[in-house]
Amino acid sequence: MRSRHTPRNLLAGAITSITLVAAVQGAASPAAGAPAHPSPAAAVNASSPAATYASSPARTASEVGRIEDRTARALAVSLTDARWRSTVRTAALTGDEVDLHALAGRTGTRLASSVAAADRDIAAAKGLGTDTGSLLRLRLGSDSMRADLKAGAEPLVAAASPDEDAGTVTAYDSHGTPRTLDARRTPDQPVYVLDVDESKALAAGMSVLRREFTARGLSAPRTTAAAGFWTTRITAVELSDDEEPWIKGDAEIYSLVTGFGLDGKVRVDPVDMPYLDNDGTVYHPNQILVNWSTYKYNLADVVMMEEDGSTNYRDLAKAIATVLLTIADQGAYIPLVNAVLDAVPDDWWTDDPDYVDSWYTLARNDNGRRNGARGNGWMTLEPYYVQGF
Repeated sequence: MRSRHTPRNLLAGAITSITLVAAVQGAASPAAGAPAHPSPAAAVNASSPAATYASSPARTASEVGRIEDRTARALAVSLTDARWRSTVRTAALTGDEVDLHALAGRTGTRLASSVAAADRDIAAAKGLGTDTGSLLRLRLGSDSMRADLKAGAEPLVAAASPDEDAGTVTAYDSHGTPRTLDARRTPDQPVYVLDVDESKALAAGMSVLRREFTARGLSAPRTTAAAGFWTTRITAVELSDDEEPWIKGDAEIYSLVTGFGLDGKVRVDPVDMPYLDNDGTVYHPNQILVNWSTYKYNLADVVMMEEDGSTNYRDLAKAIATVLLTIADQGAYIPLVNAVLDAVPDDWWTDDPDYVDSWYTLARNDNGRRNGARGNGWMTLEPYYVQGF
């Protein structure tokens, strides 16, 4: 299940303590004894570009939510057709999730064009390309609903809210009438849930982040040494368990690895972690997290994030770049987690679960368990040498 966000004011203590630990570990830095938010981002004012982007996540979340809600109501009304209702029921019972665009294409009605338009609008709201394709998916809200749905119970249709703290969910019946459901209690009546295909959105979003970071000088192209290179890889990782709304599905996790590149400029490398679906589960991915051949120092930071359906990747990249490009190499490693966290627009800390955890000053020779600063996860790391050809 998904991992929740933590507001910034609750992070101050953890950030301060981790910064002090980093200093003890040898991360010589002018910021080692600084306050909890030492990054230049703290000085961003209301007229700065970062402040301009700060309002976009709220707009994105509400825009994506409106599109999903509008489509959910249209789908609910379309279920008055008995044959179509049977088609949707069969699809929901035979698969965990269904491509709504492909499913609606069987109707030959206006619903198909509405779903296609909704896919395009969601891609635009998330800063993704026009070639992203279908994004909306349909699934049954809970496995406990299967028996009633199979027995012919009338289903409701709801959009998965981007706000995990919401206490209620709006669902629609076949007359288009809204019904209010408890977000924390699985309803007895079957509910079809409309949601963004976050795995597909994340894959497209990673491409956007890499492209935007490269265009802004934050991710120079990788060069592989003929003799090989040292990396840090994840041998085990776990996120904390959290009670989640029944309407939410699996998490889609990614990390932003930051440090100073060989050119002395701040570098950001997005790392997709598609296997991290559930809290309370230990995964053993053996995934490379840091490629040290692209970093000037033997230290790097990691900020773990979650694709939540409302992330605008282009705006996220611009906001982070606006802040990180103000940080200059001072001849010693400067922890960059605070700068990334300060660059994340304020609205993402109040009603979206985008921030998962962070790791300060990972060293090239780290070998063992490292707990996240927020206490929401841990990783076991090891040095790993990649042989050249």
